[in-house]
Amino acid sequence: MVELTTAELKQHLKADIFKQISETADMLGVECYIVGGYVRDIFLQRPSNDIDVVVVGSGIQMAQALANRLGKGTHISIFKNFGTAQLKYHDLEVEFVGARKESYQHDSRKPAVEDGTLEDDQNRRDFTINALAICLNKKRFGELVDPFNGIQDLKDKIIRTPLDPDVTFSDDPLRMMRCIRFAAQLNFYIDDDTFESLCRNKERISIISKERIADELNKILLSPIPSKGFIDLDRSGLLALIFPELVALQGVETKNGKAHKDNFYHTLQVLDNISKVTDNLWLRWAALLHDIAKPVTKRWEPRIGWTFHNHNFVGEKMVGDMFRKMKLPMNEKMKYVQKLVSLHMRPIVIADDVVTDSAVRRLLFEAGDSIDDLMILCEADITSKNLERKQRFLQNFQLVRQKLKDLEERDRIRNFQPPVSGEEIMKTFNLQPCQKVGALKSAIKDAILDGIIPNEYEAAYAFMIERAKKMGLSKKA
Repeated sequence: MVELTTAELKQHLKADIFKQISETADMLGVECYIVGGYVRDIFLQRPSNDIDVVVVGSGIQMAQALANRLGKGTHISIFKNFGTAQLKYHDLEVEFVGARKESYQHDSRKPAVEDGTLEDDQNRRDFTINALAICLNKKRFGELVDPFNGIQDLKDKIIRTPLDPDVTFSDDPLRMMRCIRFAAQLNFYIDDDTFESLCRNKERISIISKERIADELNKILLSPIPSKGFIDLDRSGLLALIFPELVALQGVETKNGKAHKDNFYHTLQVLDNISKVTDNLWLRWAALLHDIAKPVTKRWEPRIGWTFHNHNFVGEKMVGDMFRKMKLPMNEKMKYVQKLVSLHMRPIVIADDVVTDSAVRRLLFEAGDSIDDLMILCEADITSKNLERKQRFLQNFQLVRQKLKDLEERDRIRNFQPPVSGEEIMKTFNLQPCQKVGALKSAIKDAILDGIIPNEYEAAYAFMIERAKKMGLSKKA
């Protein structure tokens, strides 16, 4: 957070677009202000290309006049139902809206809107740090309008609402998710009164669409320390309503002196670990969901203690159900998360034993192009407080990585298909599609993965002929 005078703010508004907006507003005789995130990010020294402009008058008329002024290279989109217009100019997006005041019905987050003043418009903003405005009219160019002391909240790293938080959150419950998301993104703290209101109004989240909630969850996942957002979601009670499967990971059970770890906080640690090395949203989702099936697979076995057998395979199935329920994409992104959840135990098992070529070949074959991301996930998954054990695993992972590299260069296993196809097997032995064709193809694949034969056509063909003889098959004359 930096403190800026009006003269210094003017320096941040040197781009030609602001001069053009200023002259257009004065030509039309209307007040005009930059508001919201762009202003906030000037003070936080964060880059931003999305500019929101409030006009005390018609935002659409203002945008049209500006587009005519800028001419070629300008694209304008008008949304009459919302009274807004979006103007794209080079790499900038400027959204214009008329100043307005809003009133809400209890069962909807879509407000009744009427024309208003700048004060009315700032009153309806979600948080004080997003209610900042800078005047663009020539006489007051660069003047900051801060009715709710948002600059002080930026200094103090506080998220709070401009007006009564119960009204703010009840009117538009999505603001509860945004509150937690901004705190996570900016590493700010939520004001006590505002947080208590989150807890009181959490049930209102039920009127928000799954798509909107998923969008906010994605932004929390992409924040620098995502655990902060998920802990706030949990503390407020929102997480139990929007993501009960994650809440189910909480708690530690002890039996006969043996306890398992709290898988909720373990998961958040894995998520934070992986967030230090990747901005891949779907890899972060895999970290969040890698142990999601532990509550349903937890068993007590007297001779062993607590077990979570097959939680990776059960978790793989749960991923699809959760993505569908949460309106997340049911495409290759979901399948990618499923694959990583399914395979996340494999490198750990290999690293905890003798690292054999065969085991690494099979891992490379099954993971395909996701192998590097899988290794990142597995390294993030080592959260043991036993430093010696943790170091041993990480060293073994380096050995696994080196073997992966060596075997890939030598055997070309990643995404490979057996050199002899099913069609060639059928043609060679005059077979129709049947179990024997599949058995021969699998035997060739296994022989390559186990290092019995190289990943080459001649070797695979010779192996097929020998294996076929043992199965009582003879080559077609």
